[in-house]
Formats: sequence, structure tokens, C-alpha cells
Amino acid sequence: MTKVDSVVRAQRAELPGGQTAAAIGMRDGAIVAVAAPGPAGDALAASAGRVVDIDAEYGPGVVLLPGLVDTHVHVNEPGRTEWEGFESATLAAAAGGITTILDMPLNSIPATTTVSALQIKRAAARSRVHVDVGFWGGAVPGNVDDLAPMLAAGVFGFKCFLLPSGVPEFGHLADGDLRQALARLADLDGLLLVHAEDEATIAAAARPAGRVFADFVAGRPDQAEVTAVARVIAAAADTGARVHIVHVAAAAVVDLLVEARQRGVRITAETCPHYLTFAAEELPDGAPQFKCCPPIRGRTDRDLLWQAVAAGHLDIVVSDHSPCTTALKRFDTGDLDEAWGGIASIQVSLPAVWTGARARGFAPADVVRWMASGPADLARLPRKGRIQVGADADFCVFDPAGTTPVSAAELLHRNPVSAYDGLVLDGAVRAAYLGGQLVDGHTARGRLLNGGGM
Repeated sequence: MTKVDSVVRAQRAELPGGQTAAAIGMRDGAIVAVAAPGPAGDALAASAGRVVDIDAEYGPGVVLLPGLVDTHVHVNEPGRTEWEGFESATLAAAAGGITTILDMPLNSIPATTTVSALQIKRAAARSRVHVDVGFWGGAVPGNVDDLAPMLAAGVFGFKCFLLPSGVPEFGHLADGDLRQALARLADLDGLLLVHAEDEATIAAAARPAGRVFADFVAGRPDQAEVTAVARVIAAAADTGARVHIVHVAAAAVVDLLVEARQRGVRITAETCPHYLTFAAEELPDGAPQFKCCPPIRGRTDRDLLWQAVAAGHLDIVVSDHSPCTTALKRFDTGDLDEAWGGIASIQVSLPAVWTGARARGFAPADVVRWMASGPADLARLPRKGRIQVGADADFCVFDPAGTTPVSAAELLHRNPVSAYDGLVLDGAVRAAYLGGQLVDGHTARGRLLNGGGM
């Protein structure tokens, strides 16, 4: 029999082959056996020094999911740690059932655009993270020669902007820069994540000002996303590089993605819980907690995005957790032009998505595909996002029939701002386990990951 040090038993475990009762044997933080109930499961449990019965511990009806993977998180430390930090971000992630995050290269200072900056980022995170953490690098003007060394140093790929990022230390790529970066990454089989909004289209739109949410949306029209994605597709087709479109808000982008894939372009894309939850027509004016870029669009886009996620045209759903201080949100004026754009949501991403998914007839297995195995596959983390032999023993204990009342002041990320404040979402995260150990909020057991899952 396989030697194990602990076993988790669940009446409902979401395995790659479907939801079933299972006994999961672990050794040194990894899954080494998965047994069915009955003699095999009993024998496995009898051989373990520790057995956790999920149903007895957390109540009947809970489902054992693989720990979720969020590949789009802005931690902001060092440099803007008053916005967010590794300890607060990873505590919030674990409270939301997320056991692996990938940190974006901005808005920290320095931005993660060189090997030395990556080392500074890793030093800031070391011994302070409650979930496993990896890092994206940044592709900015002038750093094409830094891309290969950064991949060798452990980044999972690179993020770029096609228009000003909002922070001066992270410049955006013009077409020539974009193609130069993609040509280099094609040789390295590296991935480029793209914030795809077209600067010229936005410049030609009406300048948003004041408190009216519809005016803000009009100032960043969906055509800005369409034009930018078309540029990325053309550059990816010419270079053969892998590209990923982050935070798709405009459903008009989806047809471009489908057609590009049919032509063999190596392109994937994501959307976010806020685009699947909210609709512009339903949002109040003067409420900057809902400001993000691209903006939350209308009901039609929301419904079409759900269809695209269901069809696999949008590959994953990740938070784009992008917090800032309360002052930067400009609640004093409600001016949407002046307020920092970004939605802090890492702790409530799963209930937010489950609320919409459940209402549309989806199952927990669908959410696992969108929020666990899919993001793990994007980042090439084969040990994450699934419950199977050889994977890390990372779990989310989820009650699909529970509820999550959201109070911004009680969330664990650093600043008490949330677009979900006051909502009661479907589903409740009861616990997270990392490497087979309960994330208790006190002991920081998270690891710093290198590209390739090391």
C-alpha cells in the first residue's frame, strides 16, 4: 500500500473524472493516492497518522474542490504596500478558497521588469505568504533583452499594456515594441499577457468626467478592446508567439478570438467575476468602487460573456484583484475620472462566480475548470488546480448551498473597499488547505513558485 502521512475523506470531492466520495492520501504535501469509499478508503485511512473527515468537520453538503488558482492578482508590495501587501492579499485569497496566486508586475515599485526587481519582489514576499505565490514579469519599452533572463530566473511570463498603465514606472508597448517582444518570446516559448485597449480609440471618445457611470463607460468603448485585440492577433499570427488577453469585458472580442484560434493563432483569454456579476445599467452614479478598466459593460455583454465562458471561448475566470487606498478611490467626490480604477475581489471571487453560475444551471465542476485547472494550465502548473495523484494537496472546502454576506470592512485585503459590499452571494468557503495543512491565518506556509511549478 502507498505510504501516507494523512488522509482527507469527503462524501463529495470534485475529481477530474467527476464528483464522487473519496479518500485522498497525502505525503509531504502532495497527493499520493485517491481511493473510493469502502475497503480501499478504509485501509488508506487506517494507515495514516491523521485523518480529516471533511463532512464531519464542516457539515454535510460541502464539496471538496481543488484549491483555486488566481493568475491575475496585484499585490503591490513593495512600494505601494499601503494599497495591498503579500500577507493581506494571501490571507484574503485563502479565505476565498484560492491556494495559488500569480502576482502582476505592477503596481509595485520597482515594477517587475528586470531580474533584480524580481529578486526584490521575492524578498518582500518570502516567509510572509499564506498561499503559494508566483510572479509575472513585465514587458515594457526597452527591456526586450531582460525577457530571457527573467524567464530563467522564474517568472511565468510577461504582462504588457497597449496604452498607459496608470503608473509611470510601467510603460506601454507601441506596435513595434509589441512585435519585438513577441518575436523574442516566440523563440523562448514564453507567454505575453496583454491589457488590450486601444489608446487612439479612447482618445477619440468623449472624455469621461464626473459621477455618471454611463459617461465613464462611453469614454472607454468596446471598440477600444476590439481594435486592440485585433492588433494582438495580427502580431501573434506573424510571430507565432503565445498571447493571452486579460480581463475581457466586451463580448464583441469573442468572435475575434474564435476566428484566430481556427487559424492557428496561439491565443487564450480571461474574464473576471465583476464582468460576470454586474451590469452598467444597474450601477449607481458616483460609486467609484465599481470603476475598473476596461469598464463593466451592459447586461447584453454580461450575458454573452457567460455564454463565451460556458463554450470555452473565454478560457478562465480570475479576479484581477486590483486594490488601492480608500483615498485614491475618491469617495469624497465620486468623480469616476479621478478615481483609481480597480476592483478588490480576491476573497469573494468564488461566491461571486458561483452566484451567477448556479443561476444559469452550471455545476461546481464548471467552476473548477474556469477557476482552478484552467488557470493552472495557463501558467503551466500541472501540480495545481486538480485533485489527482501527483498534484499538490491544495483544497477548497466549499458549501454550494451556503451564503456569503459581504461587508467590505470585514474582508481581509488591506483597504475596506469592495464592489460587492452589501451583497449576499451564493456559496460559502469553509476552509482552505495548502499542502495538506489547514490555512489557519497564523502560520505562513506558502511557497514562492518558479515558472514550471518549482
